[in-house]
Amino acid sequence: MNVATVLLIGPWLLLAGVLLTKLSRRLNFPALLFFLVIGMLVGSEGLGGIAFENYAFTRDVGLVALALILFAAGLATGPRAFGLAIRPAASLATLGVVLTALITAAFAWWWLGWSFLEGMLLGSIVASTDAAAVFLVLRHQNLRLPRSVEAVLEVESGINDPMSVFLTLTVTTALATGDGLTPVSIARDFVTQMGVGALIGTGLGAGAAWLLNRIRLASTGLYPVLTLAVGLGTFSLTNAAGGSGLLAVYLAGLMIGRRLAVLQRLVVDFHDAVAWLMQIVMFVALGLLSFPSRVWSMADQGLILSAVVMVIARPVAVFVSLLASRLSVRERLLVSWVGLRGAVPIILAMFPVLAGLPNAPVIFNLIFFVVVTSIVLQGTTVSWAAHFLGLRTRRDPEPLHRLHITSIQQTDRQIADFYLDPSSLAVGQRIKELALPPEAFIAMLVRDGHVLAPQGQTQLAKGDHLFMLCRLHDRAALVRLFGRSGETRAGAAH
Repeated sequence: MNVATVLLIGPWLLLAGVLLTKLSRRLNFPALLFFLVIGMLVGSEGLGGIAFENYAFTRDVGLVALALILFAAGLATGPRAFGLAIRPAASLATLGVVLTALITAAFAWWWLGWSFLEGMLLGSIVASTDAAAVFLVLRHQNLRLPRSVEAVLEVESGINDPMSVFLTLTVTTALATGDGLTPVSIARDFVTQMGVGALIGTGLGAGAAWLLNRIRLASTGLYPVLTLAVGLGTFSLTNAAGGSGLLAVYLAGLMIGRRLAVLQRLVVDFHDAVAWLMQIVMFVALGLLSFPSRVWSMADQGLILSAVVMVIARPVAVFVSLLASRLSVRERLLVSWVGLRGAVPIILAMFPVLAGLPNAPVIFNLIFFVVVTSIVLQGTTVSWAAHFLGLRTRRDPEPLHRLHITSIQQTDRQIADFYLDPSSLAVGQRIKELALPPEAFIAMLVRDGHVLAPQGQTQLAKGDHLFMLCRLHDRAALVRLFGRSGETRAGAAH
């Protein structure tokens, strides 16, 4: 496929992907599957008939796309969520990944007749989850999970991919070279990769945040360009230094998101758009690379492998990894079920293909089948599982209106938004009767989709969406008055 062909069909595939997100929301069906189907339809066995089997190019595109998705995830992860979830998420991302790989390896050795090392390769590839896909499903189904569960899945998704990549590369190298694996060499390489990744990621992220808060660029549009450069630069520099670029880019995004005090909403929204673009590109490319007939030929083995991963390996790994956590049994069951497989396992399945391993084509097609099965079965039943476990709550609707502070210097003011539910103390009160903190006032009120000019005599009602201009340290008092708050950002918010 040449550049002219990419430019000819690429924009229309992107357009189709964007429009299908609307259809997926109406059908309560994961949009990621639609992106895969688009690629399959234009591929060599689809209507488009485009012959494409470049694993190396697709792997590289997928890794860059994944890096930008993780960078966006780090930017959007709040400090409270990270602090709440880091211990259980870290356990899931390390011990949980290893346990999932070991259980899957035992299955491949016993049922498929593979060597244990080949089974370990299969398990390492399928061990990573895609919580970003989970949250996409939740937003489409207008669901909110308990904060403890959401936080664990959110942080786990950012730090479990590096572990899966490490295991996959380690086992692939051992199989390709014939060298054995020793605990000492594995531990040494793991500490080196994760240590270098953590050091470079946190260092460059903190430095970038310091620079962004103090530099005065000619245009606000240059700030997200600067953060994009930092994300890509962190990923490539860490890889060149022998560290985990995926871990580094997530931590860099996390450091910038926690410390950025100017134009934060602009930066986060820009990288959210980039993450959407990367997800569409990545899944369409993976669909284009696949041969549906080959994937379908693995249906019998793929269904059993999917069942082992979903019903045995993931739940056992979750319950063992979270033994010391405060999550309830119901919450652990939900974490087990919503561990969707996404693009990462398919990208990792290309490593044994490129290394020329004998079972590599079988592994690739098996993994592809498991990913599709996970998206279809788990992605469409998240709402049901949350309801069955008594953990289903309604998510606040996406706001039709936004209010921003756009400032290129630090400020002690922010826009905080609040949805008034029936339990809010402010419901039924007039604005002039509210005990607001000094210098805090309602800048905009949205009711039934209409923007109202708030006045002292305006009586607040349930369902109102308030936008408050306030000082940074007033948030706690406003939360007590209005109830649950929306996302708040210093300098810019919606």
